[in-house]
Amino acid sequence: MTDGHAAQALTPAQAFDSLYAFCAPALIRQAYLLTGRRERARAAVERAFQLAWQRWPEVAHDRDPAGWIRATTYECALSPWHRFIPRRRLPDPPPDPVDRAFQRALLRLPPSYRRTLVLYDGVGLDLPETAAETEASTPAAANRLLHAREAVAARLPELADPAELHRRLVRLASAGHLAAAGSPPSSPSPSALAPSASASSSPSVNRPTAGPPIAGPVALRAAGERTSRFWARSAIALTVIIVGATALTLRTAPTHYLAPVSPGRPVQELPAQGMLGPLSQQELKLSTKLRKEAAGGPARLEPEAR
Repeated sequence: MTDGHAAQALTPAQAFDSLYAFCAPALIRQAYLLTGRRERARAAVERAFQLAWQRWPEVAHDRDPAGWIRATTYECALSPWHRFIPRRRLPDPPPDPVDRAFQRALLRLPPSYRRTLVLYDGVGLDLPETAAETEASTPAAANRLLHAREAVAARLPELADPAELHRRLVRLASAGHLAAAGSPPSSPSPSALAPSASASSSPSVNRPTAGPPIAGPVALRAAGERTSRFWARSAIALTVIIVGATALTLRTAPTHYLAPVSPGRPVQELPAQGMLGPLSQQELKLSTKLRKEAAGGPARLEPEAR
């Protein structure tokens, strides 16, 4: 059976697990370089894989599924909402003072510059790929890369050499990764920031062998499905509320025009009681004359027999 037929024989869950085993360990290291915090790096990787499972048809047919996961991880790691969580603001410093100085220099870079530097000098993407992943033009990506290198070299002159900068990026990522697992630092592999091709042959891997504890692919798929069900139920509930409110409005709304009732107003320009004053002589004569008249008016007319 050819590799193409074997790939087609994979179920969606198996393909997702293979992608997880291929990308997750390296993505934690890369996210640690971007954020300086192991917990934030782990959360970003988990969130990226949850989103990937929710949109698996789109990710599975993407030309570069690993690039899709990496871009989503970077977006989650550099989200500005993290600044509102106090425990995610301060970095986790590596044990070596040299690495700590390098980490401080990295974290002082603007997020877009830091992302470009990690992709080009750390992961090893070429300039057009880096520009595409950062949603920038190639000249803009090149400008960010040059400025990032200059800013790092201004603080650490020994890192002016791109080869040395790459080595230190790999070392810092490996130091933070191993410190989380409680292992002593060792000589990092030159490809420590790149996905491991050998990991893809183990689709049943549930967590990286070192680094921050991260949920396995089964747990991530379950979390993604729970999130999808939650939003689907929320959308249904909101639709039901809108339909109910519309029906209630149609039931209680008037079917014809009702003229508004004008508010009452006091009658103006009438004298208050007791404010007329005494009657004049002429008015007294008229009042006496009226009282002498028959109370019912003129005499009642009665028929007469003739």
